[in-house]
Amino acid sequence: MSHVYVVNKSTSKSGTGHDFSPAEQFGNIVFLSEGPMNRYSTNNMHRKFTDAMEGSNGEDYIVPCSLNVMNSIACAIFAVKHGKLNLLLFKDGEYLERNLII
Repeated sequence: MSHVYVVNKSTSKSGTGHDFSPAEQFGNIVFLSEGPMNRYSTNNMHRKFTDAMEGSNGEDYIVPCSLNVMNSIACAIFAVKHGKLNLLLFKDGEYLERNLII
């Protein structure tokens, strides 16, 4: 089964966050990070995301969310590794699939 890599599992101070369950129709949810991240710790993000996506394949997906720099790094890792980029973009309560051949 495919994996859906969510860039960040953010939670508010009240403990609530975005419900990613609609993305489960595309595969198993895997969070690349959780909570606040330092936007300038790009090497740390790269190491963390590379480790988390070690077993990924070209049929998996990225859900961009959180900091732009985190999304950029996650998508770059995926594209270099697989020669393509599969995105799930949230719109009106559902996820839209977009695929790019790099």
